[in-house]
Amino acid sequence: MKAVSLHSLISFMKIRKILTTIISIMLAFALAGCSGSSTDNAGSVWDEHLTGSMELKYADQFHVDYYEDGISVVTVEDGLRYLVTDDADALPDWLPEDEVSGMTVIAAPAHAVYNAASSAMDLIDAAGGLDSVIMTSTQAGDWGIDKIKKLVESDTIRYIGKYRAPDYEALLEGDVDLAIESTMIYHSPQVKEAIEELGIPVLVERSSYESDPLGRLEWIKLYGLLLGKSDEAQKFFDGAVAKVEGVDTDAVAEAPSVAFFSVNSNGSVVVRKPGDYVTKMIETAGGTYALDDIAIEDDNALSTMNMQMEAFYDKAVDADILIYNSTIEGGLEGIGDLTAISDKFSDFEAVKSGNVWCTDASTFQRTTGAADMIVEMNKIFAGAADDSGMEYFHKLN
Repeated sequence: MKAVSLHSLISFMKIRKILTTIISIMLAFALAGCSGSSTDNAGSVWDEHLTGSMELKYADQFHVDYYEDGISVVTVEDGLRYLVTDDADALPDWLPEDEVSGMTVIAAPAHAVYNAASSAMDLIDAAGGLDSVIMTSTQAGDWGIDKIKKLVESDTIRYIGKYRAPDYEALLEGDVDLAIESTMIYHSPQVKEAIEELGIPVLVERSSYESDPLGRLEWIKLYGLLLGKSDEAQKFFDGAVAKVEGVDTDAVAEAPSVAFFSVNSNGSVVVRKPGDYVTKMIETAGGTYALDDIAIEDDNALSTMNMQMEAFYDKAVDADILIYNSTIEGGLEGIGDLTAISDKFSDFEAVKSGNVWCTDASTFQRTTGAADMIVEMNKIFAGAADDSGMEYFHKLN
Protein backbone atom coordinates (compact mmCIF):
# COMPACT_ATOMS: atom_id res chain seq x y z
CA MET A 1 0.00 0.00 0.00
CA LYS A 2 1.27 3.49 -0.85
CA ALA A 3 2.42 5.45 2.22
CA VAL A 4 0.05 8.20 3.32
CA SER A 5 0.54 11.22 5.57
CA LEU A 6 -1.10 11.39 8.99
CA HIS A 7 -3.20 14.34 7.76
CA SER A 8 -4.44 12.31 4.80
CA LEU A 9 -5.14 9.35 7.06
CA ILE A 10 -7.22 11.45 9.45
CA SER A 11 -9.12 12.98 6.53
CA PHE A 12 -9.79 9.52 5.17
CA MET A 13 -11.03 8.37 8.56
CA LYS A 14 -13.43 11.33 8.85
CA ILE A 15 -14.79 10.78 5.33
CA ARG A 16 -15.21 7.08 6.01
CA LYS A 17 -17.07 7.79 9.24
CA ILE A 18 -19.48 10.15 7.44
CA LEU A 19 -20.11 7.64 4.64
CA THR A 20 -20.62 4.84 7.15
CA THR A 21 -23.18 6.92 9.03
CA ILE A 22 -25.09 7.73 5.82
CA ILE A 23 -25.13 4.09 4.74
CA SER A 24 -26.29 2.98 8.20
CA ILE A 25 -29.19 5.47 8.10
CA MET A 26 -30.22 4.35 4.60
CA LEU A 27 -30.02 0.69 5.62
CA ALA A 28 -32.11 1.35 8.72
CA PHE A 29 -34.89 2.92 6.63
CA ALA A 30 -34.71 0.09 4.11
CA LEU A 31 -34.97 -2.63 6.73
CA ALA A 32 -37.74 -0.81 8.57
CA GLY A 33 -39.75 -0.66 5.35
CA CYS A 34 -39.31 -4.28 4.32
CA SER A 35 -39.21 -6.14 7.62
CA GLY A 36 -41.41 -4.06 9.89
CA SER A 37 -39.17 -4.77 12.91
CA SER A 38 -39.24 -2.29 15.80
CA THR A 39 -38.09 -1.91 19.37
CA ASP A 40 -41.52 -3.10 20.48
CA ASN A 41 -41.02 -6.60 19.11
CA ALA A 42 -37.20 -6.80 19.19
CA GLY A 43 -37.20 -9.07 22.22
CA SER A 44 -39.56 -11.56 20.62
CA VAL A 45 -37.55 -11.52 17.39
CA TRP A 46 -34.40 -12.51 19.25
CA ASP A 47 -36.30 -15.18 21.17
CA GLU A 48 -37.75 -16.62 17.97
CA HIS A 49 -34.31 -17.16 16.44
CA LEU A 50 -32.39 -18.18 19.59
CA THR A 51 -30.81 -21.63 19.29
CA GLY A 52 -28.77 -21.81 22.49
CA SER A 53 -26.06 -20.24 24.63
CA MET A 54 -22.39 -20.91 25.28
CA GLU A 55 -21.92 -23.04 28.38
CA LEU A 56 -19.80 -21.12 30.86
CA LYS A 57 -18.94 -22.77 34.16
CA TYR A 58 -16.71 -20.16 35.75
CA ALA A 59 -16.56 -16.93 33.70
CA ASP A 60 -19.02 -14.17 34.56
CA GLN A 61 -17.58 -11.27 32.56
CA PHE A 62 -19.08 -12.31 29.23
CA HIS A 63 -22.02 -14.23 27.81
CA VAL A 64 -22.69 -15.66 24.35
CA ASP A 65 -26.06 -16.44 22.77
CA TYR A 66 -26.38 -18.39 19.52
CA TYR A 67 -28.97 -17.60 16.86
CA GLU A 68 -30.04 -18.90 13.49
CA ASP A 69 -28.09 -18.06 10.34
CA GLY A 70 -24.75 -18.38 12.11
CA ILE A 71 -25.30 -15.33 14.32
CA SER A 72 -23.78 -15.08 17.80
CA VAL A 73 -24.19 -12.19 20.21
CA VAL A 74 -21.45 -11.61 22.76
CA THR A 75 -22.35 -9.47 25.78
CA VAL A 76 -19.45 -8.27 27.91
CA GLU A 77 -19.95 -7.12 31.49
CA ASP A 78 -18.95 -3.54 30.69
CA GLY A 79 -22.15 -3.26 28.62
CA LEU A 80 -20.62 -3.65 25.17
CA ARG A 81 -22.26 -6.09 22.76
CA TYR A 82 -20.77 -7.76 19.71
CA LEU A 83 -22.58 -9.41 16.83
CA VAL A 84 -20.46 -12.22 15.41
CA THR A 85 -21.29 -13.48 11.94
CA ASP A 86 -19.64 -15.37 9.11
CA ASP A 87 -20.72 -12.70 6.63
CA ALA A 88 -20.82 -9.09 7.82
CA ASP A 89 -21.98 -7.93 4.38
CA ALA A 90 -25.13 -10.07 4.31
CA LEU A 91 -26.82 -10.00 7.69
CA PRO A 92 -30.18 -11.82 7.89
CA ASP A 93 -33.15 -9.50 7.58
CA TRP A 94 -34.76 -10.71 10.81
CA LEU A 95 -32.16 -8.84 12.86
CA PRO A 96 -33.70 -5.78 14.58
CA GLU A 97 -31.73 -2.94 13.01
CA ASP A 98 -32.21 -0.56 15.93
CA GLU A 99 -30.34 -2.97 18.20
CA VAL A 100 -27.74 -4.12 15.69
CA SER A 101 -26.74 -0.50 15.08
CA GLY A 102 -25.58 -0.35 18.69
CA MET A 103 -23.40 -3.45 18.41
CA THR A 104 -19.90 -3.98 17.06
CA VAL A 105 -20.11 -6.39 14.12
CA ILE A 106 -17.27 -8.92 13.90
CA ALA A 107 -16.79 -11.20 10.91
CA ALA A 108 -15.59 -14.61 12.08
CA PRO A 109 -13.27 -16.30 11.77
CA ALA A 110 -10.95 -13.30 11.95
CA HIS A 111 -7.80 -13.73 9.86
CA ALA A 112 -5.72 -10.62 10.62
CA VAL A 113 -5.79 -9.70 14.30
CA TYR A 114 -4.14 -6.80 16.09
CA ASN A 115 -3.81 -7.98 19.70
CA ALA A 116 -3.14 -5.21 22.22
CA ALA A 117 -4.16 -7.34 25.22
CA SER A 118 -1.09 -9.33 26.25
CA SER A 119 -3.03 -11.70 28.51
CA ALA A 120 -5.12 -12.79 25.50
CA MET A 121 -2.12 -13.95 23.44
CA ASP A 122 -1.56 -17.14 25.42
CA LEU A 123 -5.26 -18.03 25.21
CA ILE A 124 -5.28 -17.47 21.46
CA ASP A 125 -2.20 -19.68 21.10
CA ALA A 126 -3.73 -22.48 23.18
CA ALA A 127 -6.85 -22.37 21.00
CA GLY A 128 -4.71 -22.81 17.89
CA GLY A 129 -5.38 -19.33 16.55
CA LEU A 130 -1.96 -17.70 16.82
CA ASP A 131 -1.48 -17.71 13.04
CA SER A 132 -4.28 -15.15 12.85
CA VAL A 133 -2.42 -12.61 15.02
CA ILE A 134 -0.29 -10.33 12.86
CA MET A 135 0.28 -7.31 15.12
CA THR A 136 0.80 -6.51 18.80
CA SER A 137 1.31 -3.51 21.09
CA THR A 138 3.84 -5.34 23.29
CA GLN A 139 7.42 -5.19 22.07
CA ALA A 140 9.63 -8.27 22.03
CA GLY A 141 11.61 -7.40 25.15
CA ASP A 142 8.44 -7.19 27.24
CA TRP A 143 7.29 -10.72 26.44
CA GLY A 144 8.07 -13.37 29.04
CA ILE A 145 6.77 -16.14 26.76
CA ASP A 146 9.67 -17.26 24.57
CA LYS A 147 7.46 -18.42 21.71
CA ILE A 148 5.72 -15.05 21.42
CA LYS A 149 8.96 -13.13 21.96
CA LYS A 150 10.57 -14.90 18.99
CA LEU A 151 7.57 -14.24 16.76
CA VAL A 152 7.73 -10.52 17.59
CA GLU A 153 11.51 -10.42 17.14
CA SER A 154 11.17 -11.99 13.70
CA ASP A 155 8.37 -9.56 12.79
CA THR A 156 6.03 -12.51 12.20
CA ILE A 157 3.88 -10.71 14.71
CA ARG A 158 4.64 -7.06 14.09
CA TYR A 159 5.05 -4.59 16.93
CA ILE A 160 3.24 -1.41 15.86
CA GLY A 161 3.66 0.78 18.93
CA LYS A 162 2.09 1.02 22.37
CA TYR A 163 -1.66 0.52 22.69
CA ARG A 164 -2.15 4.25 23.23
CA ALA A 165 -0.28 5.18 20.02
CA PRO A 166 -0.54 2.39 17.41
CA ASP A 167 0.61 2.77 13.83
CA TYR A 168 -2.73 3.37 12.06
CA GLU A 169 -1.16 3.08 8.62
CA ALA A 170 0.13 -0.38 9.58
CA LEU A 171 -3.39 -1.41 10.60
CA LEU A 172 -4.68 -0.34 7.19
CA GLU A 173 -1.84 -1.97 5.28
CA GLY A 174 -2.34 -5.21 7.17
CA ASP A 175 -6.07 -5.36 6.37
CA VAL A 176 -6.68 -5.98 10.08
CA ASP A 177 -10.17 -7.39 10.64
CA LEU A 178 -10.21 -7.46 14.46
CA ALA A 179 -8.49 -5.45 17.20
CA ILE A 180 -8.38 -6.88 20.73
CA GLU A 181 -7.79 -4.36 23.51
CA SER A 182 -7.55 -4.61 27.28
CA THR A 183 -9.54 -2.19 29.42
CA MET A 184 -6.45 0.05 29.43
CA ILE A 185 -7.81 1.40 26.15
CA TYR A 186 -10.40 3.31 28.17
CA HIS A 187 -7.55 5.58 29.28
CA SER A 188 -7.09 6.49 25.60
CA PRO A 189 -10.64 6.35 24.19
CA GLN A 190 -9.63 8.38 21.14
CA VAL A 191 -7.47 5.45 20.01
CA LYS A 192 -10.38 3.01 20.14
CA GLU A 193 -12.50 5.47 18.17
CA ALA A 194 -9.76 5.99 15.59
CA ILE A 195 -9.37 2.25 15.03
CA GLU A 196 -13.12 1.85 14.63
CA GLU A 197 -13.18 4.73 12.16
CA LEU A 198 -10.82 2.69 10.02
CA GLY A 199 -13.56 0.09 9.82
CA ILE A 200 -11.86 -2.29 12.26
CA PRO A 201 -14.05 -3.79 15.02
CA VAL A 202 -12.56 -3.44 18.50
CA LEU A 203 -13.18 -6.05 21.21
CA VAL A 204 -12.41 -4.84 24.74
CA GLU A 205 -11.72 -7.96 26.75
CA ARG A 206 -12.14 -8.29 30.52
CA SER A 207 -10.59 -11.64 31.38
CA SER A 208 -8.47 -9.96 34.07
CA TYR A 209 -11.68 -9.00 35.89
CA GLU A 210 -12.65 -12.62 36.47
CA SER A 211 -12.41 -13.54 40.14
CA ASP A 212 -12.05 -17.25 39.41
CA PRO A 213 -8.79 -18.47 37.81
CA LEU A 214 -10.74 -20.87 35.61
CA GLY A 215 -13.02 -17.97 34.70
CA ARG A 216 -10.01 -16.16 33.22
CA LEU A 217 -9.08 -19.31 31.37
CA GLU A 218 -12.64 -19.78 30.08
CA TRP A 219 -12.18 -16.72 27.86
CA ILE A 220 -10.42 -19.15 25.55
CA LYS A 221 -13.90 -20.18 24.41
CA LEU A 222 -14.62 -16.65 23.20
CA TYR A 223 -11.37 -16.51 21.25
CA GLY A 224 -12.20 -19.91 19.82
CA LEU A 225 -15.51 -18.50 18.57
CA LEU A 226 -13.87 -15.41 17.03
CA LEU A 227 -11.06 -17.36 15.36
CA GLY A 228 -12.95 -20.43 14.20
CA LYS A 229 -11.27 -22.63 16.82
CA SER A 230 -14.16 -23.49 19.13
CA ASP A 231 -13.46 -27.23 19.28
CA GLU A 232 -9.79 -26.71 20.06
CA ALA A 233 -10.61 -24.14 22.72
CA GLN A 234 -13.16 -26.42 24.40
CA LYS A 235 -10.71 -29.32 24.41
CA PHE A 236 -7.98 -27.26 26.05
CA PHE A 237 -10.36 -25.87 28.66
CA ASP A 238 -11.74 -29.30 29.55
CA GLY A 239 -8.19 -30.58 30.02
CA ALA A 240 -7.33 -27.72 32.37
CA VAL A 241 -10.47 -28.28 34.44
CA ALA A 242 -9.60 -31.97 34.74
CA LYS A 243 -6.17 -31.04 36.15
CA VAL A 244 -7.74 -28.82 38.81
CA GLU A 245 -10.32 -31.42 39.71
CA GLY A 246 -7.46 -33.88 40.16
CA VAL A 247 -5.68 -31.73 42.74
CA ASP A 248 -5.27 -33.69 45.97
CA THR A 249 -6.00 -31.25 48.78
CA ASP A 250 -6.03 -34.19 51.21
CA ALA A 251 -2.27 -34.33 50.71
CA VAL A 252 -2.07 -31.01 52.55
CA ALA A 253 -2.24 -32.11 56.17
CA GLU A 254 -3.06 -28.66 57.52
CA ALA A 255 -3.93 -25.76 55.24
CA PRO A 256 -0.92 -23.41 55.36
CA SER A 257 -1.38 -19.65 55.48
CA VAL A 258 0.11 -18.07 52.36
CA ALA A 259 1.10 -14.47 51.63
CA PHE A 260 1.40 -13.56 47.94
CA PHE A 261 3.11 -10.18 47.46
CA SER A 262 5.85 -7.98 46.02
CA VAL A 263 7.56 -4.80 47.19
CA ASN A 264 7.55 -1.75 44.93
CA SER A 265 10.24 0.89 44.46
CA ASN A 266 8.59 3.09 47.09
CA GLY A 267 8.85 0.38 49.72
CA SER A 268 5.13 -0.36 49.76
CA VAL A 269 4.01 -3.98 49.74
CA VAL A 270 1.74 -4.90 46.82
CA VAL A 271 -0.75 -7.60 47.82
CA ARG A 272 -3.76 -9.28 46.26
CA LYS A 273 -7.16 -8.17 47.39
CA PRO A 274 -9.15 -10.89 49.22
CA GLY A 275 -11.34 -12.84 46.81
CA ASP A 276 -9.29 -12.16 43.68
CA TYR A 277 -8.34 -15.02 41.38
CA VAL A 278 -4.85 -15.55 42.87
CA THR A 279 -6.27 -15.93 46.36
CA LYS A 280 -8.78 -18.43 44.96
CA MET A 281 -5.92 -20.37 43.38
CA ILE A 282 -4.31 -20.59 46.80
CA GLU A 283 -7.55 -21.86 48.34
CA THR A 284 -8.16 -24.36 45.51
CA ALA A 285 -4.64 -25.72 46.03
CA GLY A 286 -5.34 -26.36 49.72
CA GLY A 287 -4.01 -23.21 51.37
CA THR A 288 -5.47 -20.14 53.04
CA TYR A 289 -4.72 -16.54 52.16
CA ALA A 290 -2.90 -14.89 55.04
CA LEU A 291 -4.41 -11.49 54.29
CA ASP A 292 -8.01 -12.53 53.74
CA ASP A 293 -9.30 -10.12 56.40
CA ILE A 294 -7.54 -6.93 55.32
CA ALA A 295 -9.68 -3.85 54.80
CA ILE A 296 -9.90 -2.69 51.19
CA GLU A 297 -9.61 1.08 51.29
CA ASP A 298 -9.24 1.84 47.59
CA ASP A 299 -12.53 1.19 45.83
CA ASN A 300 -11.34 0.42 42.31
CA ALA A 301 -11.27 -2.47 39.86
CA LEU A 302 -7.64 -3.38 40.51
CA SER A 303 -6.97 -6.83 41.95
CA THR A 304 -4.02 -5.51 43.96
CA MET A 305 -3.54 -2.89 46.65
CA ASN A 306 -0.61 -1.30 48.45
CA MET A 307 0.15 -1.72 52.15
CA GLN A 308 2.75 -0.12 54.36
CA MET A 309 5.44 -2.55 55.46
CA GLU A 310 4.35 -2.31 59.10
CA ALA A 311 0.78 -3.30 58.25
CA PHE A 312 1.98 -6.18 56.06
CA TYR A 313 4.28 -7.32 58.87
CA ASP A 314 1.37 -7.51 61.30
CA LYS A 315 -0.71 -9.63 58.91
CA ALA A 316 1.91 -11.90 57.37
CA VAL A 317 4.75 -12.32 59.87
CA ASP A 318 3.33 -15.69 60.98
CA ALA A 319 2.43 -16.92 57.49
CA ASP A 320 3.65 -20.44 56.75
CA ILE A 321 4.61 -19.68 53.17
CA LEU A 322 5.65 -16.52 51.31
CA ILE A 323 5.29 -16.28 47.54
CA TYR A 324 7.01 -13.28 45.95
CA ASN A 325 5.43 -12.00 42.73
CA SER A 326 8.34 -11.31 40.36
CA THR A 327 6.14 -10.10 37.50
CA ILE A 328 5.85 -6.57 38.93
CA GLU A 329 9.22 -5.51 40.32
CA GLY A 330 11.45 -8.31 39.05
CA GLY A 331 12.58 -11.58 40.58
CA LEU A 332 14.71 -12.44 43.58
CA GLU A 333 17.75 -14.70 43.53
CA GLY A 334 17.58 -15.75 47.17
CA ILE A 335 16.13 -15.02 50.60
CA GLY A 336 18.99 -12.57 51.11
CA ASP A 337 17.49 -10.37 48.40
CA LEU A 338 14.24 -10.29 50.35
CA THR A 339 15.81 -9.35 53.66
CA ALA A 340 17.88 -6.73 51.83
CA ILE A 341 14.64 -5.00 50.86
CA SER A 342 13.68 -4.78 54.52
CA ASP A 343 15.31 -6.36 57.56
CA LYS A 344 11.80 -6.90 58.93
CA PHE A 345 11.53 -9.97 56.69
CA SER A 346 14.09 -11.69 58.93
CA ASP A 347 11.34 -12.02 61.56
CA PHE A 348 8.90 -13.81 59.23
CA GLU A 349 8.25 -17.45 60.11
CA ALA A 350 8.42 -18.49 56.44
CA VAL A 351 11.86 -16.89 56.12
CA LYS A 352 13.08 -18.64 59.26
CA SER A 353 11.82 -22.00 58.00
CA GLY A 354 13.05 -21.41 54.45
CA ASN A 355 9.60 -21.68 52.92
CA VAL A 356 9.85 -18.73 50.51
CA TRP A 357 9.00 -19.04 46.84
CA CYS A 358 9.09 -16.77 43.83
CA THR A 359 6.97 -16.71 40.66
CA ASP A 360 8.41 -17.00 37.19
CA ALA A 361 8.57 -13.65 35.35
CA SER A 362 6.13 -14.81 32.64
CA THR A 363 3.54 -16.22 35.04
CA PHE A 364 0.76 -13.74 34.37
CA GLN A 365 1.28 -13.51 30.61
CA ARG A 366 0.72 -17.28 30.56
CA THR A 367 -3.00 -17.12 31.20
CA THR A 368 -3.46 -20.76 30.23
CA GLY A 369 -1.21 -21.83 33.09
CA ALA A 370 -3.86 -21.37 35.79
CA ALA A 371 -4.45 -25.11 36.21
CA ASP A 372 -0.76 -25.95 36.28
CA MET A 373 -0.11 -23.15 38.77
CA ILE A 374 -2.72 -24.61 41.10
CA VAL A 375 -1.13 -28.06 40.76
CA GLU A 376 2.30 -26.63 41.60
CA MET A 377 0.90 -24.65 44.54
CA ASN A 378 -0.64 -27.85 45.85
CA LYS A 379 2.77 -29.52 45.77
CA ILE A 380 4.32 -26.59 47.62
CA PHE A 381 1.61 -26.62 50.28
CA ALA A 382 1.94 -30.38 50.73
CA GLY A 383 5.71 -30.04 51.16
CA ALA A 384 6.27 -32.23 48.11
CA ALA A 385 7.77 -29.63 45.78
CA ASP A 386 11.29 -28.78 44.74
CA ASP A 387 12.63 -26.83 41.80
CA SER A 388 12.72 -29.84 39.48
CA GLY A 389 9.85 -29.83 37.02
CA MET A 390 8.39 -26.56 38.34
CA GLU A 391 7.42 -24.08 35.62
CA TYR A 392 5.76 -21.27 37.55
CA PHE A 393 7.52 -21.15 40.92
CA HIS A 394 11.03 -21.60 42.24
CA LYS A 395 12.24 -21.80 45.81
CA LEU A 396 14.46 -19.11 47.32
CA ASN A 397 17.41 -20.33 49.36
